[in-house]
Amino acid sequence: MFSTVLSLGVFGMDSYEIRVETDISTGMPTFDIVGLPDTAVKESKDRVRSAIKNNDYTFPVGKIVVNLAPADTKKSGSVYDLPILVGILSASGQITPPDPDCAFIGELSLGGDINPVSGTLPMAIEAQKRGIKRLFVPKDNSYECSVVDGIEIIAATSVSEVLDILSGKKEAVRTLFEGGDAFEKYRKNVGKGIGLDFSEVKGQRAAKRALEVAAAGGHNLLMIGAPGSGKSMLAKRLPTILPDMSREEWIESTKIHSVAGLLTKDHPIITERPFRSPHHTVSVVGISGGGTMPKPGEISLAHNGVLFLDELPEFGRSALEALRQPLEDNCVTISRASGRVSYPCDVMFVAAMNPCPCGYFGHPSKKCSCSSVSIERYLSRISGPLLDRIDIHVDVMPVEYRQLTDDKKEETSAEIKQRVNAAREIQRKRYAGSGIYSNAKITPAMEKEFCRTDKKGDLLLETAFNKLGFSARAYDKIIKVSRTIADLAGSEEILAEHIAEAIQYRSLDRKYWANR
Repeated sequence: MFSTVLSLGVFGMDSYEIRVETDISTGMPTFDIVGLPDTAVKESKDRVRSAIKNNDYTFPVGKIVVNLAPADTKKSGSVYDLPILVGILSASGQITPPDPDCAFIGELSLGGDINPVSGTLPMAIEAQKRGIKRLFVPKDNSYECSVVDGIEIIAATSVSEVLDILSGKKEAVRTLFEGGDAFEKYRKNVGKGIGLDFSEVKGQRAAKRALEVAAAGGHNLLMIGAPGSGKSMLAKRLPTILPDMSREEWIESTKIHSVAGLLTKDHPIITERPFRSPHHTVSVVGISGGGTMPKPGEISLAHNGVLFLDELPEFGRSALEALRQPLEDNCVTISRASGRVSYPCDVMFVAAMNPCPCGYFGHPSKKCSCSSVSIERYLSRISGPLLDRIDIHVDVMPVEYRQLTDDKKEETSAEIKQRVNAAREIQRKRYAGSGIYSNAKITPAMEKEFCRTDKKGDLLLETAFNKLGFSARAYDKIIKVSRTIADLAGSEEILAEHIAEAIQYRSLDRKYWANR
């Protein structure tokens, strides 16, 4: 007796079809799973056996062989429990074999309940591509899968429910995506707390302006300031002024979180730009991804959003250096014996640091206790190549008492976001058809074509380049940031005032910082 049931597997961001082939023959009672299964797959035998018995079906006596084809691909996880159970019951004649355009995903409890698994969204997308018409998934995974068009998603809560649907005793209820309503229902606040808004930040006019410029051009940003000056508060509110995610962006971000197993039934889709803020003890694997079966790291989980590293010099040197190539390529590639996977990581990299070990160098009222040697050693923890990938350096000064107690109404995130959206729209039209959507990503050829400066701007930039000792890469960053400032001002040409502001955002490149 033989049966074939379709399922799906996932490796990295890619999914592939799995044929669960079951053969039951006479002989010594055994139950073997072949096809390069890992330990979790092998343990399916006990879960499947118990689920069959506890749902009033008979576990067949004989030699049972389950092959997960293709046999040369490593299989991992508990996702194959449900298709193995359906295959055994089909091969033993206890149920009618399911249609060939039907697939199954799900982990079983011993009592027959179907538990959620990770990576179901990439599986649903692959199922749709392969022409599968009906996909049974755990109920908690059903909504994330429902965003895929052209496939019927059936939310399954138990083995008995699945078998009743297959036998026609119960009508299947398709999970439907609610479209725009879902974004309100699953609106996910970024950072910590509810209702984060720039109107809650008193003072810090210069820092707010720098974040607005960064958001408008997609620029990486570093904030330097004393403890308690508001660097983390500002960073957590940055996603509230970024443009809304497009359909392609939120599906891709949801795929990454699905693979990582971070989606919940309360938030099954990523509706807001991610904000990831790992602790400074994070490992290289934690920041870039990895493991035996590679999982996405913090930089990929922040894809289409913000990766914020607070207390930047406290991070391990190896973890910081692991960011260099992904920030350049917008992609991180992980190679293991089991294969090679790539995760997207198009992020806004935002960091914060103190100006010295004690944090009070340059403070208007507190005295710095650090020696010049300790300050130099502290700053040297951040490599030059990593700093080269940061477009904007901004000093965050302590907030004065009168600013904290001032009743003046601060500008809201919505008001700032309007200007950011207007600047992004200018960039979208300017770079239409190039695959580039922000000034931070433009190529040298595009920079030459679209970043024209007036004569006063040229003279100012030349003077700054010579007197402040800027590098060629710093010049490139200043031009790109100037282009964004000009876009915010609605100017096609880059003027001297735009360049002057951009120069102020390169504090770590100035000679006074290196020689103090």
